[in-house]
Amino acid sequence: MAEIRMKVNGSVASLEVEPWVSLLDALRERLGVTGPKKGCDQGACGACTVLADGVRINSCLALAIQYDGREITTIEGVAHPLKEAFIRHDGFQCGYCTSGQICSAIGMLAEHAAGMPSAVADSGALSEAEVRERMSGNLCRCGAYNGIVDAIMEVSG
Repeated sequence: MAEIRMKVNGSVASLEVEPWVSLLDALRERLGVTGPKKGCDQGACGACTVLADGVRINSCLALAIQYDGREITTIEGVAHPLKEAFIRHDGFQCGYCTSGQICSAIGMLAEHAAGMPSAVADSGALSEAEVRERMSGNLCRCGAYNGIVDAIMEVSG
């Protein structure tokens, strides 16, 4: 067992974890933070996406011990216009993927603003095709992609 401390949604948390415990399991099972969902548990669906020091990650692929001393933000700690935009544009149906979608979109907007390249980048402005490419790691089984893209496009300006 190793003792780790991390700031989760603004509050410092200390917990003991085995070295093999994923960040997702530590958040959900040890800290009771249930926004990130366990979908595939292999990094393919994005339902577990959280922000680690502002960068989007699949928490099912991250070991909790790697994030000792770091700041983790889940949907519970997000205060961002994307939440309201998802509602306005019907960017969710069952809601299972929504927390990961929103956290991923926040990270994606930061990546775009920082000039990180994209396979379909057109110009300085974020295009619909680029949003779809940059968000391709987050799946929605209900098919609410049009609403998700519309919400992101609205917030991106």
